[in-house]
Formats: sequence, structure tokens, C-alpha cells
Amino acid sequence: MPSVYDRNRAAWNRLAEGSTFACVATDAECREPLKALDSRGWLPPSVAGWDVLCLAAGGGWQSILYACAGANVTVVDISPAMLRLDEREARRRNLSIRIVEASMDDLSMLPEAGFDLVHQPVSTCYVPDVERVYREVARVLRDGGLYISQHKQPVSLQVVGRDRNDRYVIGVEYFHSAPLPPTGDMLYREPGTLEYLHRWEQLVGGLCRAGFHLEDLVEPPRHDLRAAPGTIGHRARFVPPYVRLKARRVARHSGGCSAPQLWTPESP
Repeated sequence: MPSVYDRNRAAWNRLAEGSTFACVATDAECREPLKALDSRGWLPPSVAGWDVLCLAAGGGWQSILYACAGANVTVVDISPAMLRLDEREARRRNLSIRIVEASMDDLSMLPEAGFDLVHQPVSTCYVPDVERVYREVARVLRDGGLYISQHKQPVSLQVVGRDRNDRYVIGVEYFHSAPLPPTGDMLYREPGTLEYLHRWEQLVGGLCRAGFHLEDLVEPPRHDLRAAPGTIGHRARFVPPYVRLKARRVARHSGGCSAPQLWTPESP
């Protein structure tokens, strides 16, 4: 029987053709890459010379933008088809990026404390243990390094459909630990993938336990007051789909969620 990793690798290989998650960076975005990457102002004015890991981020968008911003970029993804988009776009734009095919929860091929920044789009829902991902990220980040990640909110993954009054129905238990069952509501699910619900104590508490200081938390708006019932904009009016976290790696000798040591690559 295929593992969850085999299943998701195959699904993302299919989704690499025509998926909204496989939209490569445009010329306009490449001219102002940090503006495209950072709507919240979480990044400094320049990341030139930074060692950046784009985690579970294949698709020819994030890695290309960071490379255009002057960073030394490594992109990790489980899908070779998604990574081929990064390779193609880097070659087309004469950029140098390192491409690694691997799962986000096993970064053993990467060195300890080798990165200044890890940027991860929505993806932890595809692995059973989000805290294992956090531990891997903590290992490869330098002390004071930045970790920006986005996740599916647990309540969004509990929704199974709508009732006759267009109210969204929760039908998956909060403590569900197996892969999520297919439902009638797939608006924020990717076809063919296996996904897992991660609770808040895992998403936020697990981040702290892995050695990070949480600096900010936002819920990206996806609602549309004019959207018809059954669309992603309407659903997001009632059920928040995503959460975005900004965290900093605590110095290894300090442990816990103590105050962070602010750091840049130019710091002594």
C-alpha cells in the first residue's frame, strides 16, 4: 500500500500541471520580489546574501523570487514535477538555486544551522506530525534565524459541507489523528492528497517547544462579501482557512520561548 508520502508525491506531480499552486513568478514580481513575498513587512529591506530555505515550496514561485532578491536559495519539495518548474524558471532567468527532493519532515541532507531564513507556504497538512517539521526547521536554522510559515487552520479541515441554510457544518472531530476522510466540501482541500488536522497546541505550542519565539500571528483574509454560497470567498466569511506565523529561532543555549536574540547575517 502506498505511504502518505507516496500518495502526496503522486498527487502533487499531477497538480504541477495547471494548479494554482504551480503559478511561476512573473516578470513584474521578479522586479520587486520582496514586495511579492512579504505583504506583512516581516522581512528586512534586503535579503541579499542570506541563505534561504524554501520549504515544501516547489512550483517556480518562491525560490525564484528569493533568488531575484539576491539570496542563496535552496528549495525542498517532495514532488519532482513541482521542482522541475523551479529548475526551468531558474534556468530561464539565469538564476542559481539548489534543488532538493525530500519531505519537509526529514531534512537530514541539510546541514545544522545552515540557513538564515526558512519560508514555508501551506504544506504541513500533508504530514502526520507538524512538530517533527518544526524540529527539523529548528535544526537547520541559525540562532536568531527567521521562520515564516503558513498553515491550514484546524476548523477549516473539520468542515464537511453546508446545510440547507448555507451554514458550514463541522463533521470531523478536533482530535482526529488519521488522514482526513473525503468530504462533500473540498474547497480548501487539494484533490488526490492525504491531509492531516493539526491542533492549535501542535501548531503554536509545538513551535515553542521546538525552540522558537513566536513574534507574530495573522489570519490572511480570503473572504468576499459578494461571493455566492459554496465558493471559497463565501466559506472564508465563516470559517478562517489559514494562519500565518512569524517565529525566530531561540539561541540553542537558552532553550524554551525566551526573548529572541535579534539577528541579521551582518551581525557579529
